[in-house]
Amino acid sequence: MAGGSLLMLLDDIASILDDVSVMTKTAASKTAGVLGDDLALNAEQVSGVVAKRELPVVWAVAKGSALNKLILVPAALGLNAVAPWLVMPLLMLGGLYLCYEGVEKLVHHFAHRRKKSPEEAEAELNKLKEGGIDEKAKIKGAVRTDFVLSAEIIVITLGVVASKPFMTQLLTLSAIAVLMTIGVYGLVACIVKLDDLGLFLSQKAGAAAKAIGRGILWAAPFLMKTLSVVGTAAMFLVGGQLLVHGIGPVHHWIEHLAHSITFAQPVVEAIFNAIFGIAAGALALAVVHPIAKRFGAGH
Repeated sequence: MAGGSLLMLLDDIASILDDVSVMTKTAASKTAGVLGDDLALNAEQVSGVVAKRELPVVWAVAKGSALNKLILVPAALGLNAVAPWLVMPLLMLGGLYLCYEGVEKLVHHFAHRRKKSPEEAEAELNKLKEGGIDEKAKIKGAVRTDFVLSAEIIVITLGVVASKPFMTQLLTLSAIAVLMTIGVYGLVACIVKLDDLGLFLSQKAGAAAKAIGRGILWAAPFLMKTLSVVGTAAMFLVGGQLLVHGIGPVHHWIEHLAHSITFAQPVVEAIFNAIFGIAAGALALAVVHPIAKRFGAGH
């Protein structure tokens, strides 16, 4: 009797794990786009840190991301059980935050494009050499951004497993959270250390290794610049999409407009989502900035 019960238990566990495996694959495919944005944003967020501090900063952000998931997974399950109607408004709030951050970043970039004086350039260089970039602020900003993107991924995953038993929901969300954290921050660590790899290979004796090393050293700055642009664009793409999906008339209008174009419909839809995100972020900045300035909370 006990043996039969044990076999039944093992069969149930195997069935749950099989379900979790299938659901995890489905959720991973649905969240692939957000994961790409997450990678670009985080690689860009930790750029500019002095070389010897790059991996510690990535590790600190990864730990913050893991803490985000520990909060988000039970919160999503609880919210879905008690007040599922709150999920979308919270996601929209997160989307608005991403758009606000994106616009603020653009404003800061264009406002500081003037040529630096020799004294300012030297002071900035000394700050970099000393590792004086505000690591805490960078880490805090990256973890905040990760929270919004992670929330979207967790909610998308929850949508995939909503009709499944609670244990399947919990295990699938946990699996996605772990895979996402390890995958994203593992890749971020590799990206930020590309220049070190290039330098190492360029000092090798073999001609092939030297050529590869020089190629990596040449390409690394372009990659980081590209990630900076992609990361900013991702803020508007993801944030705009979250906002648009929560506003029925706007969502239907953009969807209809995209479908009326016979080519590149997803691209057209994404562009309009981003435009909406930029507009929403600019409006949020126009409201928040004077308040923050008034109370001394500006950047």
